Amino acid sequence: MTWSIIAKDDLTGRIGIAVATRFFAVGARVPFIVAGHGGIATQALVNPYYGIDGVTLLRDGRHPREIVQLLTSADPGRESRQLHVLDHNGQIAAHTGRDCIDWCGHLEGRGFSIAGNMLAGPQVLNETANAFIASHALPFAERLIAAMKAGEAAGGDKRGKQSAALLVHGKEEWSELDLRVDDHPDPLAELERLEGVSRKHWAVFRQFMPTRDNPAGITDRATIDAGIATALANQT
Repeated sequence: MTWSIIAKDDLTGRIGIAVATRFFAVGARVPFIVAGHGGIATQALVNPYYGIDGVTLLRDGRHPREIVQLLTSADPGRESRQLHVLDHNGQIAAHTGRDCIDWCGHLEGRGFSIAGNMLAGPQVLNETANAFIASHALPFAERLIAAMKAGEAAGGDKRGKQSAALLVHGKEEWSELDLRVDDHPDPLAELERLEGVSRKHWAVFRQFMPTRDNPAGITDRATIDAGIATALANQT
């Protein structure tokens, strides 16, 4: 009852997933990302273990085709599931079970994978893809949202809308952006608003957080406050 896009940003290597549905709290169950390895979206009659076990397989360097085969072959309910995987090399694989509700399917392009079920029609995925390609000049998070909004304008989930989410990882294990709209009359619009809010403080603050290369991060509050102030001044 969902459609989602998994993509890799060629400029930065970031992996991102955006998803929307007529169901509660989609961000809690669909998107999974392993920094430096790839992303997985598990949907339809969602099996959370596709994500939980799938990220382990991504860390092990398994090809997306092998990941999909291993996950679905172990699941007697696989014909009611939908799953797609993109790794850090841009390799893609997907599964749409025969009991998923129409319209359902998957498409892929250079550096992105899109899948959905219970949609208004194939145009939802097509327009999501077209918008993602056309918006290459946008920052990555905004580009993912723009793609999803185009899919929604083409019909989206045929039952309506309720929740949406955006998950982005860079090279660290913690997410650069993890936004969830769990229950809202216009979830993608609210997701877009939250992404804009994130640029005012969070996108600046995260550069001071601990990393593997700098385990302490920046802890001097004057430095942090000055960095945020400078960024806010540049935004006006």
